[in-house]
Amino acid sequence: MLQDERFRPAREAERRWRNLVAFFKRMESDVIPGARLRARYDNSSAATASDRQGYFQVQIAAKARTGWNEVALELADNREIRARARVLVPPPEAQFGVVSDIDDTVVYSNVLSKWRMILTIAFSNARTRKPFKGVGAFYRALHRGVNPVFYVSKSPWNLYAPLVEYLEVQGLPLGPLVLRDVGLRMNRNHKAQAIEAILRTYPALKFVLIGDSGEQDPEIYAEIVRRFPQRIRAIYIRSVDPSRARISVVQKLIETLASTDCQLVLAPDSEFAAAHAAAEGLIAPEELANVRADKKADLAKPKLA
Repeated sequence: MLQDERFRPAREAERRWRNLVAFFKRMESDVIPGARLRARYDNSSAATASDRQGYFQVQIAAKARTGWNEVALELADNREIRARARVLVPPPEAQFGVVSDIDDTVVYSNVLSKWRMILTIAFSNARTRKPFKGVGAFYRALHRGVNPVFYVSKSPWNLYAPLVEYLEVQGLPLGPLVLRDVGLRMNRNHKAQAIEAILRTYPALKFVLIGDSGEQDPEIYAEIVRRFPQRIRAIYIRSVDPSRARISVVQKLIETLASTDCQLVLAPDSEFAAAHAAAEGLIAPEELANVRADKKADLAKPKLA
């Protein structure tokens, strides 16, 4: 649990210094350890408590419906303090799931430079951060209204709300966000463990993995293929690191995976990835035109901070 700082929705005309203030307030947020909570869904309920860092998990023995399910949350010591959580249950007609990184995969973040990345996030908001061209249409084509999309990122949980707002603003499919705690004991294996948990939670689904070449996504995804053979249909890696050394490493991974049923694609943009996805039957052929149109529309937008 985090203390409610009562942030207002982002605005395109927001001054950069206000974005900076909001960023620091989110990152400095006070945790509430030991808070006793009760979660309710239909006629079932379960109790839990937040840990020393303010996080909590709860399981409710109930039959969920396909799609989004709302779970009511309330403080046991003050039932007037309430919130709602949304739980996604993929429909039976889902053909596959999508697991995507966020930074430098769907939104420009400058992950190759940690300081530039921090400044990019700190001085912008959900309406001024720049999406990669055509990414919205590509993800909607993969989603098809039924295929679940999961976002796994190294971003801290403090940025959960602006990231959800960003997905809504850009018209990206909403899906569970799996972020990480920021502290002295940061989990360096967060992404691999999160993806593994998703695959084990939905054993009947195959998955498409999407990331970028700026950090370790290609290596992590290749290891996932090794550990879960036959479960990954394709890997799309956005090429953001132009160095020869990095391209060489990714190329070796492409060659390594060539003997499996999963192909790793190093894509310069969303249109390139969409063309491959259409050829593989992951998106409808007619959706490729929508990705191109979306890319063209994004290019025509004025540049924001």
